[in-house]
Parts: sequence; structure tokens; C-alpha cells
Amino acid sequence: MRFYLIGHDRVNPVLQLLICLFPDEEHVRGGNDEEPFGEFVVSELRRSADGLTAAARDYRGDVREIACPAGLDSDAPAVSEYLRRALYLLLAERLDRAPEWGMLTGVKPAKLVRNMMEQGLDAAGAEKRLREAYSVSPRRSRLAVEAGVVSARYRDAMQPRDIDLYIGIPFCPAKCAYCSFVSNDVRRWGHMVEPYVAALLTEVEGMGQVLAQHGRQIRSIYIGGGTPSILSASQLERLLDAVCRHFDRRMLTEFTLEAGRPETITAEKLRIASQYGVGRISINPQTMNEAVLRGVGRLHTARDIVDCYHMARETADFQINMDLIAGLPGDDDESLTDSVRQVLALEPDNITLHCMARKRGAPLRFGATGELAAETVDHCHDMITAAGYAPYYLYRQKYIAGGLENVGFARPGTECRYNVVMMEEIGDVAALGSGGVTKLVYADGRIERITNPKYPTEYIDGPEKIRKNLSKLAKALENH
Repeated sequence: MRFYLIGHDRVNPVLQLLICLFPDEEHVRGGNDEEPFGEFVVSELRRSADGLTAAARDYRGDVREIACPAGLDSDAPAVSEYLRRALYLLLAERLDRAPEWGMLTGVKPAKLVRNMMEQGLDAAGAEKRLREAYSVSPRRSRLAVEAGVVSARYRDAMQPRDIDLYIGIPFCPAKCAYCSFVSNDVRRWGHMVEPYVAALLTEVEGMGQVLAQHGRQIRSIYIGGGTPSILSASQLERLLDAVCRHFDRRMLTEFTLEAGRPETITAEKLRIASQYGVGRISINPQTMNEAVLRGVGRLHTARDIVDCYHMARETADFQINMDLIAGLPGDDDESLTDSVRQVLALEPDNITLHCMARKRGAPLRFGATGELAAETVDHCHDMITAAGYAPYYLYRQKYIAGGLENVGFARPGTECRYNVVMMEEIGDVAALGSGGVTKLVYADGRIERITNPKYPTEYIDGPEKIRKNLSKLAKALENH
């Protein structure tokens, strides 16, 4: 669909809404001096003595107009909301069903809820505003508010010098067909693991010095990936030993190792992790359907997941998270709900249900209709909550299956602090490793980012860049 902007140049609000409503179409901006043609929409901001009006029209001649509040300046961020609203009202009528998230296009619905609550709304008021102002379904409105309340609780408990750490291991035993993250198949890139670990140990030491010099209190450490348990037992021990030697852990409340794939987890690695204070791990089936596992390139079986889970329980007193993905190619409603049922039977502490974020233009091929239905995901959510879990964080992605969401569920008292802090951007996060993005969150809402080299080769070959980033962080922390 072609889109045109008149009276404003806010491309992102318009384009993101078009992608959310029509993810399978190409969306191209028309030229400013071009006469609209084909199937098009026009987003317009009109100015008059009475104020601003957001308007949308299309090739069929349909028009929607919304008067902006009196006194609203045309440069105000809130104008984007009215432009999106006019366009949503114009286009939603073409859809077979209303989108569950209405006109919301952002990846952090709970952050929006928290902002509403900071402006004086209570939980019920925020839920009502999501429904009425953003056309979010009642069920998703409740979900966003539940996660927003958890986010607010963690934010209120934040201390000025708190910081959380992320350490990235961008290697996997094999690249999953659906994966869009920077991860490297060790069957091809295994020779890079050792030099990567060596470079990472140097950054760990440098980061420890910077944080100590500025009196930062480390509250959580999250080793993610990729698949961190791809490291050998000796490499894992060297990393954990460095973390324990160089970081002050007196205020640490959470230490997570994203183990992930059962074929990379051994009793020895679990014992090492526990010895160095790791208290949380992940064991991620994604699905318990053997055919679907093979289809997406996973190397393990459902039985491997069960065996690995019991081994972890016998080895140490870990809190365990298990990930499932709804919408995998070749899966269907019955298989997905059976996967949820099998994981619930294991009684992990956390369950995260993702909806697959497909690559642009890639067919979904889920179930009989080829699409992931909200009702299917809702049923899975109901199964999980009925077993005693509650949602505590959520996020959305571009091209996500069914236009839905990813939700983390936890038993009471077992929420992952790092997930909330990172996703809701309520506190500082220092990120180590290739692709790491350190975020410093300021009281005025501003976020300063310091970005490491994206790929392992660049990271290994770029110690000077890492040193510059550590110096940049040290300078930023002086006044933060």
C-alpha cells in the first residue's frame, strides 16, 4: 500500500501502524509532489484557527477526522497518537476482525501503562484508557495492566546506584529456522568461541573496575545468548570465576544463566553454575512436538527436555524458566496446547510463551488456516494461569504471529528482575559481549546507549572499541 503524508513528516507512526494492520503487504511512501495513485492512504495534519485536526483518507474516498486537543502544538509527540488514531479508524473496517492490540504499535505496552499510572490513573483507569483511546481488546488491556503493575513495583524499589548486567554469548549448537537474533552456529564458527571468551574476560575485568570506581550496586546478572551453555565446562568456569572476582555481588539478588538447549547442558556445567552462585537457568523446549522440532532445526528431542529438567532439579536448587513458541511452522492448536500441558506437568518456576516473530513476507503455516489465532494463545494463557502462574512482563515484535505478544509467567515470588528492568527500561543495564547495548536511564526519561560491536569477529578484533566504550561509560556515570 502506498502512503502519503501531508502537513507532517511523521513516517514511523504511520508506517508502523500499516505494518501492524497489514503485515503481508509492502508499504511505500509516495513522493510529496506526487499525485496519489493505486491503493493508497493519506495521513494529514491540518491547521486552522480552531487548532489541529488529524485526518486520514484513502483511494476509495473514505475519510476520518479527529480534532486534537485545544492548544496542542504541532511538534508535540502526542500529535502522533491522533494521526495514528485517524488512520486506524479508517483502515480497521477493512479487517476481518479487530486487532487484539488495536492501534498500539510499540513493543512495550506495559511501559505505556506505567506512564499512565505516573500521570495519576489507577490500574482500572489505565485499563479503561487502553480500551477506549487505543482500541485494545479487554483481555489484552488487562494483560498490559498486570505487567505494568509489576513494572511499577520494580521501578519504585529502584535505588539510585543500582545497575543490572547482561553478558552475551552469541553462539548456538545450530541456527533455528525462525531465529532473527545474532547467533552463530558452532558447527561453522566453533573456532571463534575460545577467542571470544578471552576477549569477554578482558571486558569483564574492565567493566568491574568502572562500576566499582563509581559505586554501582549490581542487582542482577543475566548471561544470555545465543546459548551460553554452549561453552565447555572449563570455559564456563573461567567466565563465572571472572564475574565473581571482578564484580561486587553483595547487593546481588539474581544470577541467571540462560542454558536453553538440553544438548548443551551437562551435570558438570550445572554444578559449576551452582558453585558460582547461579540461581536461575532456562531449559527451553520451544515445542514438545518432535516433528516441529526437526522442522525448525532443533537438535534435541522432547525426551531430552524432560531428562535435562530432572537432572537440573537433582543437581541444584535452581529457579527454572521454560520457553515455548506459539506459531511455529508445522505446529497446530492441539499440538501447542499439548506442549503447554507437558511443560506445566514439570512444574517449572517460570514459563514464557512467545508468539513467533516471522521474517518479513515469510508464510506462517501454523495449523489448518495458516494463521495463529488469538483464541489459541488465550487458551494457553488460561492453562498457565490456572496452574498458579501470573504474567509479569510482556513485549511485542514486528511481524509477530497473529499480531499478538510474548508473555513471561511466574509463580509468586519467582519473577526475573532482569527481564522487567531490561524490557521496561526502568533502570540502568550494562551489557557486555558482542551486540551488547548498555542503557543508562535518566530521570527525565532520556536513555543513553553505548553499543558494542555487533558481530563476534568485530568484537574479538576490536579491543580498542571496547576500551573506548568503557571510558565512555565511566564518563557518563560521573554525572548519573
